[in-house]
Amino acid sequence: MAVYREHVPTRPSILVFDVNETLLDIESMAPSFERIFGDRNALREWFNQLVLHSMAATLSGHYADFLTLADAVLKMVADVRNVPLSDGDRDSIKDEIRAMPAHPDVAPGLEALSSHGFRIAALTNSPPGRDGSSALDRAGLASYFERQFSVDAWRVYKPATQLYIDTARELGVAPSECMMVAAHQWDLIGAQNAGYSSALITRPANAPLRVDGLPFPTLIAADLRELAGQLGC
Repeated sequence: MAVYREHVPTRPSILVFDVNETLLDIESMAPSFERIFGDRNALREWFNQLVLHSMAATLSGHYADFLTLADAVLKMVADVRNVPLSDGDRDSIKDEIRAMPAHPDVAPGLEALSSHGFRIAALTNSPPGRDGSSALDRAGLASYFERQFSVDAWRVYKPATQLYIDTARELGVAPSECMMVAAHQWDLIGAQNAGYSSALITRPANAPLRVDGLPFPTLIAADLRELAGQLGC
């Protein structure tokens, strides 16, 4: 995979990871969407609408937590498709959101990055569970992370620039010392606007967007092992 650079950055001291799709595999829910909707592609329709409406909430000054919004968007997609949605279906999807597994490359990639001295943190749209646990806790990845931040603490969604600025401040560094790692370029745009460098992980259904007027990722990698290699691990 080619490495694309807008500029050659100094080595970041902290890698701040997105969680959903970047580290955890949302495609694990595809069989349930096929069962409910008769179409695996309904997963992507739902997820894209979820991201769209989270951004709309922040831009308009409103907030509902990500899991509440996810359930409402699921009902909206069912209504659009004229598909009956039972309470059991809704509960099943909620449970699967909370239990998404890690991509196979994630643990070895994080291990390589950690062993080469990178500090590692997470910034996710998802709120913590009622018991205080996170999706990374449930996926067995929490030990790699110095801090886990949820936008629920700010009540605004990514890519609001202030989230990235405040995350760097909480970590005790300047934004320029942070690299945002995400499968979504819209996430990286917000981080770069705050002064971060960035790495795009091209998970399935994700690809670089190059357009004049928008920042381009500092690095592009197929997975975390490749990213670790690009960062000298």
